[in-house]
Amino acid sequence: MDKETKSGFVSIVGRPNAGKSSLLNWLIGEKLTMVSHKANATRKRSTAIVMHENNQIILVDTPGIHEKERLLNQFMLEEALKAIGDCDLILFLSVVTDSLEHYENFLKLNKKNTPHIILLTKVDMVKGEDVLKKLEEFKKYQDKFLSVIPLSIKKESYKKYLLDEIAKALPIHPYLYDPQILTTSHYRDIYKEFILESVFDKTSKEIPYATDVIIDRIEEGERLEKIYATIVTESKSQKMILIGKNGQTLKRIGKYARELIENLSGKKIYLQLFVSVKPGWSKNKKTLSKLGYNI
Repeated sequence: MDKETKSGFVSIVGRPNAGKSSLLNWLIGEKLTMVSHKANATRKRSTAIVMHENNQIILVDTPGIHEKERLLNQFMLEEALKAIGDCDLILFLSVVTDSLEHYENFLKLNKKNTPHIILLTKVDMVKGEDVLKKLEEFKKYQDKFLSVIPLSIKKESYKKYLLDEIAKALPIHPYLYDPQILTTSHYRDIYKEFILESVFDKTSKEIPYATDVIIDRIEEGERLEKIYATIVTESKSQKMILIGKNGQTLKRIGKYARELIENLSGKKIYLQLFVSVKPGWSKNKKTLSKLGYNI
């Protein structure tokens, strides 16, 4: 008799910059989502699939839970809320130095009372006694969560324990996807994320939030892939910053993005970037729709 299998969706949620995308990449052992030290880097849900023993864990990365501001921020919040409502288990990331305010806000949003595990992130940045103190604080809500797990993604030994705990909470179910599949996201979307990550990494702190990326076309070859993309920004002055003196900033953005894409694709990448000005794009429904944000 075949051993029973488990399969289910696991949403990774938390405030901006809690380490959600880093956790997903760490669990699958591959860089699939953008990572940035700047808040609100992730704008859409993305999925990755981890096969752990006889279990299929479908991880869903989400934008950070934050207040609505521009239409884009509204879209990002809705993405996070959908992920909270449409999964079998939630991993709520709480930075060990945070107050419980973010967790209390999450409890209000978790209207279906979906089972969840709290992950205390960035514990390597504080003393052990601070971790114990935070665990004590969470005890007042112990009837709400399955467990609280201190976590450092710098330690590989944490991974199996976490995957074991996730698997315990999944429903018994046949695999929902081919076990050989790593993600259900289109590579076009992943490439867009990598270019945006490069913009976040190579420009000053305000510029990334005024930008997005359109993949204009991809020409696939056996050994070489050509990608043509446009970085959209809101003003001529921002465009000049993105291009830089003699085009140096845009070259740095392209070089880093190309390296990220090559590491994933295993092919040589030719990447050509353009910069286009679309005033107020983050507040315009029509423009947001063209960029893939359906509000």
